[in-house]
Amino acid sequence: MMGSTASHPKLRGHLLGVLLGAALPLSLAPWNWWPIGLMSVAGLVVLLKGLRPVDCFWRTFWFGLGMFGVGVSWVFISIHDHGHASIPLALFLTSLFVILLAVLFALPFMLYGTGLNRTAGTMALAFPSIWVLGEWTRSWLFSGFPWMYLGYGHIDTWLAGWAPITGVLGISWLCALSSTAIGIAAITRKPFVLGNVALLAAVGWASGWHLQSAQWTTAAGDPLRIGIMQPALPVAAKWDSTQLAAILEQNRLTTRELLGNDLVIWPESAVPTLEERVKPFLAAMAKSALDTNTALLTGIPTRNSTTRQYHNSVMALGTASGIYHKQHLVPFGEYVPFERWLGGTMAFLNLPMSIFSPGPVQQEPIHANGFSIGTAICYEIVFPDLVAATANRSNLLLTVSNDSWFGRSIGPKQHFQMARMRAAENRKPLIRATNDGITALINHHGKVVATIPPFIRSTLTGQLTPYRGQTPFGQWGSNPILLFSLIMLFAAFWKSRAD
Repeated sequence: MMGSTASHPKLRGHLLGVLLGAALPLSLAPWNWWPIGLMSVAGLVVLLKGLRPVDCFWRTFWFGLGMFGVGVSWVFISIHDHGHASIPLALFLTSLFVILLAVLFALPFMLYGTGLNRTAGTMALAFPSIWVLGEWTRSWLFSGFPWMYLGYGHIDTWLAGWAPITGVLGISWLCALSSTAIGIAAITRKPFVLGNVALLAAVGWASGWHLQSAQWTTAAGDPLRIGIMQPALPVAAKWDSTQLAAILEQNRLTTRELLGNDLVIWPESAVPTLEERVKPFLAAMAKSALDTNTALLTGIPTRNSTTRQYHNSVMALGTASGIYHKQHLVPFGEYVPFERWLGGTMAFLNLPMSIFSPGPVQQEPIHANGFSIGTAICYEIVFPDLVAATANRSNLLLTVSNDSWFGRSIGPKQHFQMARMRAAENRKPLIRATNDGITALINHHGKVVATIPPFIRSTLTGQLTPYRGQTPFGQWGSNPILLFSLIMLFAAFWKSRAD
C-alpha cells in the first residue's frame, strides 16, 4: 500500500489536485459526464492516502481551487458584466470567493489526516462522511452557498432513486463511497477489503435503480394547463424606470395569448417596480385573469405597509390567492451585510434592488384552482431543506428566477439541475419561470416535460399533474444522512484507534 507523503511530492500532488478538482464540474450541468466526477474524487482519495492533517488541508485546498475555479466561474460575469466592476476588480473578487470556498472545502479533511486515511476500512467509512458533512456546512455557513454538490450530477442515473429518501446529500455520500472504492482499488492489494467496499457501493447503485419505481406521492387531480411568460429583458433595461410602461405593456400583450390556462406564471420581478406603484395595472390584469378563469402569479417587489420593509415577492392574481415573500436572500445582491460599516464602498456594484428584508419563516402556500403551490424565489431553490418544508404542504412547486445575472455561462444550467433535484426529492412537479431561461415544466420525478430556448422572448405551455403526500426526505430532511455520516465518522475513529 502507498502510505508515505514521499509517494506524491507536495508540488506535484498539489498540481494534480488542481487538475482533478477542475475536472469535477464536468460531471455536473451542462456537461453531465458523471463518471468524471467519480474518477476525480477517486484521484483525491489516492492523493490523501497517509497524509498528515495539515497536508490533507493543503491537498484538498488545491483540489477545491480547481473545482470552484471552474464550477463557479460565472460569479465573474455577475460582478463584471452586471455589477460594472473593472476586469481586475472582478477577477480579484471572484478569486477571493473561490479561495474562501476552497478553504471551507478543505477544513473538514484535516480530520481525515488524523489516521482515518491509513487503512481501506477507515477510508471507506470516513471519506464519504467528511465529504457530505463538508457539503452540508457550506449550505449554512456565512448564509450558505450550497453549490457544486457531487450528487447533482446523478439526477439522471440510478442513484436518483435515493433522492426522495436521503436528498441530494445522500446521493453525494454514495458517489463519494463509489469513488473511495475506486481509490482503494488503486492503492491496496487486499481483495477482501476492496471487495466489501465495492459490494457496498454496488448495493447503493442497485437499490437506487429499484427505488426509482417507488410511489411516494399520489396524483391529487387532473393535469393543470400551465402557461409561462419568458420576457428575456436585459438587466439594465429591466430596472430602467423609463422602460417601465413598455415592459408592462409587453407583459399584458404576451399574457393575452396565455389567458384561459389554469395557471399563468410570470418570472421573478416581472413587474420591476413596487406593487404599490402599479396598482391600476395589476387590477386590470387581475380582472382579465378572473374573466378567463385563470390564476396569474407574478414576481414583484413589495413593501410592508406596517414595517415599511421591502420584500422580493410572488403575488397571486385572478383566481389565485396569497403572496410569498422570499426568505433566503442573496448577500450583496438583495441585501448588503454589515451595510452600516461598509457605507458606500459597495456602490460600485450598482445593484438595483439590494434593500430587501427576508420574509417570515412560516408562510402559507399560494392557492390556485383548489391546489396549494409551494414557492421558492431564485436562489432559494438550491436549499433542499427549505424547499422540503414548503413542499410538504403543497401539490405543486414553483420557482421564479432571473438568471440574467449569470449571463451566458454555466450558472443557469447548474441552477436548473438543482431545481430538478428538488422535484425528485419531494416527488412533486415543479414549474420554473425565468426571465431569460431556463424556463421549464418538470414532473414529480425531476424529468423535464417541456422547455423553451433561453435568451429569447417566448412563452411555454404544457401540463403538470398536482401530487399529494410526503416523501421520507420531505418529512425528515437532511437530518438522517447527517446523523448517519456522523455515526460512520465516529466508527472510523474507533476503528483507527483499534487498528
